[in-house]
Amino acid sequence: MGRWEPNTRGRLEQAALELYVERGFERTTVAEIAKRAGLTERTFFRHFADKREVLFAGSGALRDLCVEAVAAAPDSATPMESAVAAFDAAAAMFQERGDLVRQRQNVIAAHAELRERELIKLADLSAALADALRGRGVSDLIARLTAEAGTAVFKVAFQRWIDNPGQRDLSQLVRECLDALGGVGAGR
Repeated sequence: MGRWEPNTRGRLEQAALELYVERGFERTTVAEIAKRAGLTERTFFRHFADKREVLFAGSGALRDLCVEAVAAAPDSATPMESAVAAFDAAAAMFQERGDLVRQRQNVIAAHAELRERELIKLADLSAALADALRGRGVSDLIARLTAEAGTAVFKVAFQRWIDNPGQRDLSQLVRECLDALGGVGAGR
């Protein structure tokens, strides 16, 4: 087996996604993922806790990217502008990997346990954004509300982007959803 070949983690992620699309998440085993990647099950478990986690391997990097974007926002930025900077950074990352992101999302959408895991990861992202906003001197209440509202805006924009490939840029959809959120109180 090609245990010492480069990009072990990436190969496992690719193999898993291919198998999930071909055979379905529930019918795919860790042994099959490892075999497709040319690795052993033991190697798989060195990189991932379980076969679900393969789909969420980038969550930590996404969180870090968003937190860094909030911290790097100009001092004059409002809390929501800081959050939008985070989601712009995330959008750029997703845009680069468009088809793979869509495949991943289709696998997640088809399974309740994966949707639940994704909601947990989104809650973690929201908490990290709130912490980053508090680090900018934003009050706890405003930080939490901004992080939760911003995460909801991003979630809706992301789903619209997934559902309509090639129509609009994810960053544009984030701004459209943010504008729509502003109209919620006015009943527009």
